[in-house]
Amino acid sequence: MTAHRFESAMEEKTWILHTDCGLSGRQRLCLAAVLCLLTCPARTDDACPSRCVCARDAGTVTCEDWWDSGLPELPEWTRTFVLRGGNVSTLQRGAFMNNGSESEVAALSLSGNGIRSIEPYAFLGLTRLHSLDLSHNQLGFLSARSFHGLQQLRSLYLNCSLLPAALAQLPSALSTESLRNLHRLELAGNRLRSIPPLRFDLYNLHSLVLTNNSIESVGREEISSLDRHRRTRLFLAANPFRCNCELEAFYYWIKNSSQCQDAARLVCSEPESKRGLPLEKLRREDVDCVTENLEAVSYVFLGIVLALIGVVFLMVLYLNREGIKRWLNNIREACRDQMEVYHYRYEQDSDPRLANVAV
Repeated sequence: MTAHRFESAMEEKTWILHTDCGLSGRQRLCLAAVLCLLTCPARTDDACPSRCVCARDAGTVTCEDWWDSGLPELPEWTRTFVLRGGNVSTLQRGAFMNNGSESEVAALSLSGNGIRSIEPYAFLGLTRLHSLDLSHNQLGFLSARSFHGLQQLRSLYLNCSLLPAALAQLPSALSTESLRNLHRLELAGNRLRSIPPLRFDLYNLHSLVLTNNSIESVGREEISSLDRHRRTRLFLAANPFRCNCELEAFYYWIKNSSQCQDAARLVCSEPESKRGLPLEKLRREDVDCVTENLEAVSYVFLGIVLALIGVVFLMVLYLNREGIKRWLNNIREACRDQMEVYHYRYEQDSDPRLANVAV
């Protein structure tokens, strides 16, 4: 409604109130309230944000190529919000609170928006959020209270998002009682070299996805922690496992435990002779630390024996140096006498006068 039309309606309302003398004061007040509702501009709280696609029946708002630095103001009926291809570098405190009120959003996808930093209490007000996807961002900073207030969160996706600084901050950011209902945590494609030291006792974690990282082995302490929380299912495919003695504890664990759901897909990356070989097809002696240590000891012992033999030989030579010297001199004299005999015979054969005498 334009300003001119609004002013005309107000003038008409005033004229009615003043000319209808048959109405009592209370009736006039009620009539004025009705006319105000009819003439005031409509609220836009439920309108779909510009440049977004909305499905009100499904409660979904999808915004693509959102180049504003801030987030769109969501309608009150939003249950699923998807933002892709945006330019939101920082999620600030209370970024999803509309006028200080809590949101009804249950699923939030912020994948591929170049997010670099998540400040404390960034998700404040999302008390009904069940799923949060922050994959394919460039997170370099995670506050210890980044995920504070997400009491109903069940699934957290951080695939291909964590830079080295954020990897170091991740255990602290996840060590919050707000995530006590977390069931699924995905950390695929983040170049993790080991299983993060998570507080499994804080969560109700059912699935931990660590596929496509840089994990070469799983240590005894990590295995002990997983054994204490048998409800947690682990996914480790596409990691470069080094199939040597260090893999012994993990090898026996996947043989005797069902917690690793993709154990059949785990393959060796090193050494070259075992590359591509499934871990389940390894022989016990391939990862037997005792055998490997015995072989190493055998090589060391052989080296020591050969060194001792060499030392003894040198000692014998040193103690018999005079005799050896005389022996070498005798050999030299014998060789010299023999050479003189050969030389004399050569001279006789080459002298023509001696040849005639012989005839």
